[in-house]
Amino acid sequence: MRKAVIPVAGLGTRFLPATKATPKEMLPVVDKPAIQYVVEEVVSAGLQDVLMITGRNKRPLEDHFDKVDGLEAALAKKGDDKKLAAVRHASELADIHYVRQGDPKGLGHAVLKGRQHVGHEPFAVLLGDDLIDPRSPILPKMIDVAERTGGSVVALMEVPPEAIHLYGCAAVEATDDEEVVKITGLVEKPSPGEAPSNLAIIGRYVLAPEIFDVLETTGPGRGNEIQLTDALQTLTDADGSNGVYGVVFKGARYDTGDKLDYLKAVVQIACDRDDLGSDLKAWLKDYVARID
Repeated sequence: MRKAVIPVAGLGTRFLPATKATPKEMLPVVDKPAIQYVVEEVVSAGLQDVLMITGRNKRPLEDHFDKVDGLEAALAKKGDDKKLAAVRHASELADIHYVRQGDPKGLGHAVLKGRQHVGHEPFAVLLGDDLIDPRSPILPKMIDVAERTGGSVVALMEVPPEAIHLYGCAAVEATDDEEVVKITGLVEKPSPGEAPSNLAIIGRYVLAPEIFDVLETTGPGRGNEIQLTDALQTLTDADGSNGVYGVVFKGARYDTGDKLDYLKAVVQIACDRDDLGSDLKAWLKDYVARID
């Protein structure tokens, strides 16, 4: 497996006015934009070819992963080798390509826009709202399951029953690997009483190329959008399909999808940093103690 697709065409309306002129994926998480964490996760899993599905006003994403000769020259002249290395790191991470989604018709439509680039290969899909702690990676395990089964694989996480309506939800069967389940059904954002389990789909997928043919014939679903969940549901029992599996994730995940969770993510990641954690945790303890 060589390729990853990262859909980044969303408008980021929950973060307005900050995202009026800045893509939500470029909002900083400490000192790196959120999107860089996602690309670093791709590279750590051994993938080097990244396709971003973009939209209007996403040019800063391309600029971030490009060389900036003037800035690099200025840093080199000052002898600021640490910042120079950080700037160059972003532009040397991976071979990154871009294609525009055009009409915002949902995640399934965004994935379908990658068909020409991906071709007839299995590939990963990563959503930028979910940041996975590099100390507990999930993508390598998902790739291994996909290579063993020939099927598609989604990342699953246990959530409280009252929160399942916020996610796609999986009905599952056990396998001989306690971390891996066979998916028998998928429901997009079910009401708590209709959810087949408390296993929610989070933003990591490893997809067999057969998904493209299914997406071509998948009509609009929830929200009048082409849902990737609906296409995966079709694959669970399609003739000739190698099926859909889930890897249950128990590591650390940071949600940057809304304002409160974004702030929590920044604080948690900063607290784990060697250069910031000690001072920040000391300040937080003092600040919390003073809150009435």
